[in-house]
Amino acid sequence: MENLANIFNETSALLESRNEWLLIWQSGKTFALQRDEIELTFERERFILGFLSEQGFQIWRVTDCHIDDEKIIFQVTRKFGKEKEKIQLVPRILASNLGVAVELARLEKANQIAHLIVSEIKCAKLIRVALNEENGRFAHIIFELGGEQIAALADVAEHATPELFLTTAILWQARLERRKKKPVSKIWILTGKKPAKNLQNLHALLRGNYQRQIKLWKISRSPAKARAVDESSLKEMASLKITDLWGSGKSKMLVRNPAQISQTARQIISLTPEKTDFLVNKNGDSVRFEGLPFARVRTMPNEEKAWFGVEKNKQILNETSRPEFFDLLENLETYRRFDSPNKRHELFRLAPEAWLEAILRRNIKLLDKNLILSPVYNQFRSSSDRIDLLALRKDGRLVIIELKVSPDREMIFQAVDYWRKIELDRRKGNLQNAKIFGDLEILDESTIVYLVAPTLSFHRDFDFFAKTVAPEIEIYRFCLNENWRENLKVLRAEKIQSRIEPNFDVF
Repeated sequence: MENLANIFNETSALLESRNEWLLIWQSGKTFALQRDEIELTFERERFILGFLSEQGFQIWRVTDCHIDDEKIIFQVTRKFGKEKEKIQLVPRILASNLGVAVELARLEKANQIAHLIVSEIKCAKLIRVALNEENGRFAHIIFELGGEQIAALADVAEHATPELFLTTAILWQARLERRKKKPVSKIWILTGKKPAKNLQNLHALLRGNYQRQIKLWKISRSPAKARAVDESSLKEMASLKITDLWGSGKSKMLVRNPAQISQTARQIISLTPEKTDFLVNKNGDSVRFEGLPFARVRTMPNEEKAWFGVEKNKQILNETSRPEFFDLLENLETYRRFDSPNKRHELFRLAPEAWLEAILRRNIKLLDKNLILSPVYNQFRSSSDRIDLLALRKDGRLVIIELKVSPDREMIFQAVDYWRKIELDRRKGNLQNAKIFGDLEILDESTIVYLVAPTLSFHRDFDFFAKTVAPEIEIYRFCLNENWRENLKVLRAEKIQSRIEPNFDVF
């Protein structure tokens, strides 16, 4: 333990010597951090690494750490050892050199996958291998089979979500099909074992012609590793129909957590009840001001323990820190409002989608007067997902509401994947049995999807992707006013007519 303390001191000194760092996950995913966005602490004989990520402030326990030519390499764990990760921090001054090395490594992997195709697909002839120009994270492979050119897409950065994978494949296929010289109409998506099932389920939600043009292949093991002569590393995955998704598979979407909110959380909410709500989860009660989490309460044996703060700036709430807690609350009242005196203040800018969600939680009829919001839905969680809002129309139809406040290319596929999970629970009767709408009956009809965003915040390719989705999924678009924080209004609501084949003029 003394050695770990010495490593902490050495690491802290190196961290202070650079203002900008590049964080690299074990998967190869990277993002930049400022020095003040990284926090190292050593207390109670525990070495803790914290940093601001795309998912908010993350905290990991360091089990090992060493420095290699100004790179800090951490072995970390969290959730009582259930999650383990290797994280590197590289000074941005070295990042340009590292970027070249990463690109070369990805290109090498792309070539390995390309040679796997031509070695395992009889009569396949390789034509071209490259990385996608947008971010270099996908392999673009063109090969010829039976006189026809076919494209293959593979994730060489190893962190793409199924939604990103699918949108990237569809866009590339559309561009290749419009080529004047040797157009390509078929594309293969090559994926590893881990994301294969989720990608297969999402593929089933596509319109029939896209299912036929896009085929899924699973790489059963790394192409760089040796394998038995008779064992194929490349296997075509079956294309599923929507009806195949309602089999006997176990639903994992909804997990009910204790409904009882802690006394401490109640007291905090009572200070600003009109702007404060809470979410209950297994780690305690999270109290939010206009959607922004600013306090958390955990029930310990014989006591309740509370923390407060925004993002990484958290501290224990006690008699000594009470003045700082009320200062934070006063700042939230000042800056997290539509007429904030400083709209660049972090309390105004953070968690905008959660802010929109909080407004609709208070009054879902601003969106649709026919909706009834589930009074207990914030007590349900998925193992890895959280739907923004779940509601019931007055006619008994279940409604998924997906919110965005900035353009997101994957929006529609995120929503239809939620649709699949919720629809499975509806069909199995789980939602009715859980009484998430009290005694109201959920109609035995397909779930509806509402996609909600300010008018200018729908991605420019939204209409195109909407037309690739199976027509069995009923989707509506709700366009909001840009000043929704002040007075939310629906400017336009329309059903997406996905029965029309896409035209590619958007490109």
